[in-house]
Amino acid sequence: MKLKQTSLQVIEFGEEPEDHFYCLVDLKISPDGIDVNKLRLVDPRNFDAEFRDSGCILMLTGDEISSLVGRGDLEGGDKLHESLYTLAVEEGIIKKG
Repeated sequence: MKLKQTSLQVIEFGEEPEDHFYCLVDLKISPDGIDVNKLRLVDPRNFDAEFRDSGCILMLTGDEISSLVGRGDLEGGDKLHESLYTLAVEEGIIKKG
């Protein structure tokens, strides 16, 4: 999978950093990103499965992103998408194309 076949989508369910989810999305599965309105209707027991079915490759909360950026494991700002993609490749979550 190549970087351009993914997107970074931020989904906010509240105001706190732990309520913000940073999702690396497979554009082959969800070309327009994850449907947030559909997610709001999902039974909480099936929440993770719905994210996977919607093409979510990697999901981190705002707190997790802040921690990883602070440790230097991720680059923030404009580089966050590419940095999350690189992390997913390094961790074996996806194969670089």
